[in-house]
Amino acid sequence: MVGKPVPEDKFSFGLWTVGWRAADPFGDATRPELDAVEAVHRLAELGAWGVTFHDDDLIPFGSDTTERDRRINRFRAALDETGLVVPMATTNLFTHPVFKDGGLTSNDREVRRFALRKVMRNMDLAAELGASTYVLWGGREGSETDAAKDVRAAMDRYREGIDTLAQYVRDQGYGLRLALEPKPNEPRGDILLPTIGHALAFISTLEHHDMVGVNPEVGHEQMAGLNFVHGIGQALWQGKLFHLDLNGQHGPRYDQDLVFGHGDVLSAFFLVDLLEHGGYEGPRHFDYKPPRTEDIDGVWASAEANMRSYLLLRERALAFRADPRVVEALERSRVPELSRPTLAEGESPADLKADRTAFEDFDADAVAQRGYAYAQLSQLAFEHLLGAA
Repeated sequence: MVGKPVPEDKFSFGLWTVGWRAADPFGDATRPELDAVEAVHRLAELGAWGVTFHDDDLIPFGSDTTERDRRINRFRAALDETGLVVPMATTNLFTHPVFKDGGLTSNDREVRRFALRKVMRNMDLAAELGASTYVLWGGREGSETDAAKDVRAAMDRYREGIDTLAQYVRDQGYGLRLALEPKPNEPRGDILLPTIGHALAFISTLEHHDMVGVNPEVGHEQMAGLNFVHGIGQALWQGKLFHLDLNGQHGPRYDQDLVFGHGDVLSAFFLVDLLEHGGYEGPRHFDYKPPRTEDIDGVWASAEANMRSYLLLRERALAFRADPRVVEALERSRVPELSRPTLAEGESPADLKADRTAFEDFDADAVAQRGYAYAQLSQLAFEHLLGAA
């Protein structure tokens, strides 16, 4: 039987997740406001390890210094009482109407300068609370009409903004890494840096590209019809998976933010398998929304469901890897052979060209008859997922 969450699992939740009041474009909120201190205590009771926040989750926009300090002190006391950590923080550059045309890429220069200062202010707090990652989600960076945005200029401003924030972190001596969060659409019709690939390409142009990575979200990539496991694999390969958001999604539609695993469960299985044996050591962060139908008890039931789903999938993935039939099927599928370099050690292109076995004497028709045993391998994964293996 799967156990209870422990700190070593590194499960974390955003204040905006359990604190979502369940208002949507067609209906008012169905739950009352949740105090951040209560959220910290309840998450700790459920076995969570960390809690994250946007600046406005903790301190309402426009609060004066006295109210800001009061809320920070209460939050810090709750962390001390429970032992929860703050592994990540981020900035809300999307709710207030001032950001209706974006934050870092708004056509309005004054808005861009305000956005940078807002991020820098919360970076100070994130560093004070011991965060190691600072996420930047450009939910309003984009447009609904191509007439309104010079994309080349917008990318210049985006790069300028990230370079400025990275330099600020370096100047202050903070131990923060920056993580860009891609998303294709919603709330903007088209958001800049819509996928993991777009974000990785953009990062390569930055002045301090070494300290900037990605924070991919399950639902965001699946909204674009992409394979999230492949995207995470590439981010790991490039050493850029600084953080990630786990949730569920049913294909390319609006951002559903379901409980993790409650969408494409087979993809969730392979994702957990990759995270557990692929070298990722960061938080397992849940960015989901408790269903709008739920009262406050349902909020905590759904939070617990995220962690339990991950633990169940991890148990199944470990059993999958340990199954001798899977080991044999992997060999038949030549999966281990993919890790073997195509060229021998010290072999040059000229050496390859001179090797007749690689082309002239290669029997393509005979090799084409080889099977790869993918059907068996896929079915074994499916059966382990269902607990039938």
